[in-house]
Amino acid sequence: MDTITRSKSLVHEEITDTILAGAIEVHRTLGPGLLESVYRACLARELELRGMEVRQETPVPITFKGMELEGSFRADLLVENAVIVELKVVERLLSIHEAQLLTHLKLLDLRVGLLLNFNATQLRHGIKRLVN
Repeated sequence: MDTITRSKSLVHEEITDTILAGAIEVHRTLGPGLLESVYRACLARELELRGMEVRQETPVPITFKGMELEGSFRADLLVENAVIVELKVVERLLSIHEAQLLTHLKLLDLRVGLLLNFNATQLRHGIKRLVN
């Protein structure tokens, strides 16, 4: 692994560690059972308080054979312009959730994403880290 790749990996690791610590704090405070929009807003605030740049519901453009489709979908959170965070409030994470996050990563040309299920009794059971 070259120095640039290693430094980018460390940056992603630091960002994801901060995101996960913030998500655990939000989950510990609020518990499971709320709407995704509540967790998104609270996690964004928590990450901002931790000094992170966060954008909510970032539009992801899709270009297909020269045609750009605007407003096709939105990434829940984009942190430090480097990590996508997709939030779910479901009984359990499914492979389609992972596939969606991987597609978002490809479309935004990003490497790392987190899939967080706030409906878990303990958030650590609802975390998936994916790499494109």
